[in-house]
Amino acid sequence: MLIFRQLFDPTSSTYSYVLADGASRQAVIIDPVFEQAGRDRALIGELGLTLLYSLETHVHADHVTAAWLLKARLGSRIALSRHGGAQGADRLLREGDRIAFGARYLGVRETPGHTDGCLTYVLDNESMAFTGDCLLIRGCGRTDFQQGDPRRLYRSVHEKIFSLPGECLLYPGHDYRGVTVTTVAEERAFNPRLGGDLSESDFAGYMDNLGLPHPKKMDIAVPANLRCGQPQDGAPAHDPDWAPLSYTFAGIWEIAPNWVAENLDAVQILDVRENAEYEGPLGHIPGALLLPLGELAAHADKLRDDKPIVTVCRAGGRSAQATNILRKAGLERVANLAGGMLRWRTEGYGVVGGAD
Repeated sequence: MLIFRQLFDPTSSTYSYVLADGASRQAVIIDPVFEQAGRDRALIGELGLTLLYSLETHVHADHVTAAWLLKARLGSRIALSRHGGAQGADRLLREGDRIAFGARYLGVRETPGHTDGCLTYVLDNESMAFTGDCLLIRGCGRTDFQQGDPRRLYRSVHEKIFSLPGECLLYPGHDYRGVTVTTVAEERAFNPRLGGDLSESDFAGYMDNLGLPHPKKMDIAVPANLRCGQPQDGAPAHDPDWAPLSYTFAGIWEIAPNWVAENLDAVQILDVRENAEYEGPLGHIPGALLLPLGELAAHADKLRDDKPIVTVCRAGGRSAQATNILRKAGLERVANLAGGMLRWRTEGYGVVGGAD
């Protein structure tokens, strides 16, 4: 039996995939996202799996990989393309390699074009393939940075992916419309960039004239992923146990609004906005203590430490900074409310004041 889970990171619209052999419980994860490492570890633990590998389809430009963090926490190995240029991998992959987990394996196909180091992972019976950003559902990865080459991408897709059986399920690295899976036959027929009768020259001309802006996280993600996701300052040895927190690549512990809303009595809400914002259209969380960020360092020693502190601002930036100030003041049980008051209001949780 194959255990399979498709996971999603809404911030970067990235899909991650867990595959495991049902008998041995040995598993791999494809394209894990740093901020989702806690979720992925929880799933692996609940399913009773042993994670052998974090597999990268390429060096990403839109999110930071969780490969290093999963290795630090679970002892898994990191594998990616020999052409990726990343430091810290345990195994550099090439065409024809196999990644074994229990009685199952993923075959490695080199599919460059989006980057030099793009790989597609094909399940042993060719029923499933994981294409990363090389081939998306009715689309493909861009070719205008990181050694991108539209002609190489065209050949990669036609020779390495479209050559698979038509019923083979294709799972991409991203989707921005909520679509989760496609097939080789569908993409051969209907992919508007690569399918049908479109030639290599047609494709190259189209891709060379997209004129897209670079990904917002590129300047952070690419250097980090060339270290397999290792933060410059490392990561905490242990996770806090007072709440289900996630650790961002910027070194901030964050907490989701739903947990805070369900446990308001168990935490101290610290609002670090200005007074006008606190009383303004977004309102404030019931029971929140107002202490503007500019005054926090001078008054942090007056805060109680009998409850964990959840910091909040409009969107999460200032409150993230506030967690660092509080930690320097000796307060350890601190987390930032992910998304701030904007997300709190969007998700429908109660406020005092504010506009309807």
